[in-house]
Order: sequence, then structure tokens, then C-alpha cells
Amino acid sequence: MTQRSWVRFAGHYVEMVIAMFVGMFALGFLLDAVGISPSYEREPELAYLLMAFDMSVGMAAWMRFRGHGWASTLEMCAAMFVPVVPLFPLLWMGVIDGMGLMMAAHVAMFPLMLLAMLRRRDEYTHAHAH
Repeated sequence: MTQRSWVRFAGHYVEMVIAMFVGMFALGFLLDAVGISPSYEREPELAYLLMAFDMSVGMAAWMRFRGHGWASTLEMCAAMFVPVVPLFPLLWMGVIDGMGLMMAAHVAMFPLMLLAMLRRRDEYTHAHAH
């Protein structure tokens, strides 16, 4: 890939992180405003799943706006949910607590997003999505 392609790729990654946080904070704020705010201490599964949904909405909205297809959009959203597959059983066995779940899942999200992007590298290096 050319240097320009890598710059586009990195720029898209940064856009995804920003969109993820915008979704998390905006939808999280709305849920809090209507009294839906599960805690990581009492309801860690629900709290994580709602947060992953909020982040996915932000990323999906931005990706669709930018012209990405559904397959790549859903892969990026999956990166928000996949980390809990091995973590929920660890939570249920008492190996980690709710905060540990949240921390480990967030650490895993970023490389999973990168892997999803590398899988469709051509789509993420063009000036405009397909």
C-alpha cells in the first residue's frame, strides 16, 4: 500500500474510534436521562451490552454515511460484542468483576476493530467507500 493509502486507513480507524465514543456518550446520556443506567457492579452483562450497542450505533451510522456496505459495518460492530464471548464466563465464575469485564473488553475492542479493517483493507484505503 502507498503512504497515502495508509494515511486513509489510519484516518478511518481514528474516525471509527471517534464515532464509537460519540455513540457511547450520546446514547448513554439519553439512556441515563430516561433512567436506564445499569451499573457494572450490579448488572455488568446488561451494562456492557448496552454500551456495546451504543458504540455500534455510532460507528454504524458514520460508516453508512460514508458509504460503507453492510458487511463491513456489521463486522466493525461485531468488534464491540465479540470480546464478551470469553469474558462473560470468566465473570460468571468470579474470575473477573464488572470493572474487569469492562476494562478487558475495551482493551480487546481496538485490535478487533483493526483486524476487521485489515480484512477489508481495500475498502478502508480508498478515498471514498464503496
